[in-house]
Amino acid sequence: MAPQHNAPHDGASITFLGAAGTVSGSRHLLDVGGSRVLVDCGLFQGEKHLRERNWDRFPVPADTIDAVVLTHGHIDHSGWLPRLAREGFKGPILTSPATADLLGLLLYDSAKCQGEDAAYANRKGYSKHQPALPLYDERDVDRALRLVKAVARDTWFEPAPGIRCRFHDAGHMLGSSFIEVEVTTDAGLRRLVFSGDVGRYNAPLYHDPVPAPACDYLVCESTYGDRDHSASRPLDELEAVTKESLARGGMMLVASFAIGRCQQLVYLFRTLIAAGRLPEVPIWVDSPMAVEATEVFRRHVAEHDFTEARMAGVAEAMASPFVRMAKTAAESKAINAHEGPGIVIASSGMMNGGRILHHLAQRLPDPQTTVLVAGFQAIGTRGRSLIDGAKYLRIHGRDIPVKAVVRRVDALSGHADRREIGRWVSGMPAPRKTFLVHGEPPAARGMADFLRETRGWDVEIPAIGTVARLDS
Repeated sequence: MAPQHNAPHDGASITFLGAAGTVSGSRHLLDVGGSRVLVDCGLFQGEKHLRERNWDRFPVPADTIDAVVLTHGHIDHSGWLPRLAREGFKGPILTSPATADLLGLLLYDSAKCQGEDAAYANRKGYSKHQPALPLYDERDVDRALRLVKAVARDTWFEPAPGIRCRFHDAGHMLGSSFIEVEVTTDAGLRRLVFSGDVGRYNAPLYHDPVPAPACDYLVCESTYGDRDHSASRPLDELEAVTKESLARGGMMLVASFAIGRCQQLVYLFRTLIAAGRLPEVPIWVDSPMAVEATEVFRRHVAEHDFTEARMAGVAEAMASPFVRMAKTAAESKAINAHEGPGIVIASSGMMNGGRILHHLAQRLPDPQTTVLVAGFQAIGTRGRSLIDGAKYLRIHGRDIPVKAVVRRVDALSGHADRREIGRWVSGMPAPRKTFLVHGEPPAARGMADFLRETRGWDVEIPAIGTVARLDS
């Protein structure tokens, strides 16, 4: 932990270094006098101009950052940590206990995928860089993980002098938190809230987000700020799309985050099958990380909400005899031989890498195949291209024809919509300023209009590089 220091500091500011005007690359630098704390350290994903930002040196020297405070483990919030450690960061990475347990799985997988993609590009010769290199490797992940320290939720801690923080359950995934912050300046005490990713209300497996506390400055996500999700229930929506897929006679490919979404899907599928609402069909979890993450979920069972299972009259559990775990490459390849109905859950969630690409390459040309999109897809990702009606999908240097049926299940979105963000902040007095991040421009503008019209709040949509003073 940072040393105790109670003297006031001047010059408090936030610099928005990512997830500003876009969804990925969440990085917010809190500067209070001589103290620097980075809230999240995510990987940029999606369009090429964003991905290229991952290769830029950090805008401030890494060794001048006192600590990183991490909202949750998703790669768009944590995936640049190994690179930051490579550049010289040596402070603590503070996060919730469940996130600390999951982080190694996520970061090692990220390093592995980058290494495999670079090696494949070199073999096939389709990279513009000779040779293609990964952004970081497992040694960098080792270096970052040695810095991770778990902090229980609802417990105040001081990551750097003049800055106090505590975590609250954000309901987005296992271990996800929003961060309440107090900073001491010459102008007095200022309170901030960094939303991280705010989860859905009544979401499978996760508790509802804790209400946002009063603050002077709110940094709030706006992923779905220009829309409201449909009112359908996850079990019902998943049942309907799965029955349609099974009737078509082919495989249903579900691109899923290996941690969080995959466990929700397994839980819902086992609930539907156990309740007799779906037939017993083969289901594969094709992701080593997802298999290992499921064990972490079982260790943190107190964080789970089994409402759907209780309502269906079946056991409150995630384990299912109908689910086959494909951990090895041989087990993954064996799925290719299956003919007829079945379900494959594989990462990555936005179809940017991982085993889902091999299943897509094989089965997209088959009109009996269903591709189920069960989460947000950023602009520039393959998942977004499918939603937008792409006729071909480029995978490993080849254009694969899309004959498969593409379906969405919005009820499984992990992000609160406009109405739910409004509910999350409903008990909060007006902050001095609200900054909307983690949203594409239409979504951020929609959220800004909503908060101005319904609550009369002062709202700003920062760009990457915007510096906001906090001592006014």
